[in-house]
Amino acid sequence: MNTILSTRQMLRDAQKYKYAVPAFNIHNMETMQVVADVAKTMRSPLIIAVTPSTLDYARTEYIVAMAAAAAADMDTPVAIHLDHFEDSDKIKQAIQAGFRSCMIDASKELFEKNIEMVKEVVAYAHRYDVTVEAELGKLVGVEDDLVVAEKEAAYTNPADAMRFVEATDIDSLAVAIGTAHGLYKGKPKLDFDRLREIREKVEIPLVLHGASDVPDELVEKAISLGICKVNIATDLKIPFSNALKQFFAENPTASDPRKYMTPGKEAMRKIVEHKILVCKSQNRY
Repeated sequence: MNTILSTRQMLRDAQKYKYAVPAFNIHNMETMQVVADVAKTMRSPLIIAVTPSTLDYARTEYIVAMAAAAAADMDTPVAIHLDHFEDSDKIKQAIQAGFRSCMIDASKELFEKNIEMVKEVVAYAHRYDVTVEAELGKLVGVEDDLVVAEKEAAYTNPADAMRFVEATDIDSLAVAIGTAHGLYKGKPKLDFDRLREIREKVEIPLVLHGASDVPDELVEKAISLGICKVNIATDLKIPFSNALKQFFAENPTASDPRKYMTPGKEAMRKIVEHKILVCKSQNRY
């Protein structure tokens, strides 16, 4: 029987064999069921990601229990991951509840303050064999309650990335190379030369945030240059909600959640299948 794992080995495997593990942001039982069922069928490792407001909405103990049930039903690796958490106390509470992977996001802080905040979380998390992701640079856009204006966005400096990793002992690094949270106003332009240089200076797995709405070929190129984890959120929410809206437009008197949630799950399933293929994580276990 499989159990909830950290992301350590699955990201190392992805790095070694040059694919990426998809991290799907979920919000409730239905969305967790979809990503787990598809990952099981396609034999892909899976990272189930939750933001702070998702944890508030669905409650920590419910998320952990549902993830444990999903893991027990699978023979491929499953992790639940805290995504874009800025409060170290909330991270510690979630670790005690059963999370074994977390992201401390202090990217809006000055460099040294970022290091200080990340080191505190790393010291605590590693005592429980929990992996830690941090971010250097800022992605424009909105992720949960985190908002970064376009003028505040900053790309990851490769030399700083090396110093940051050495100083913090993190397990993975989210890099800013031109992606954004949410939808894009035009075609994104990713700085692959910057990514290549970061990869040369940093040995740990690299993470791409803001991958929703990015053309497949750009994500695939980023993976070929060292990205080992790809975060996906907006691309899941839109088809799910659109399918629900269409169902209610066609069935205005409907009231059974089992009926109106099903089209949303099916629409989301197709996207999850596609993203796994883009990450090339299928049939890895």
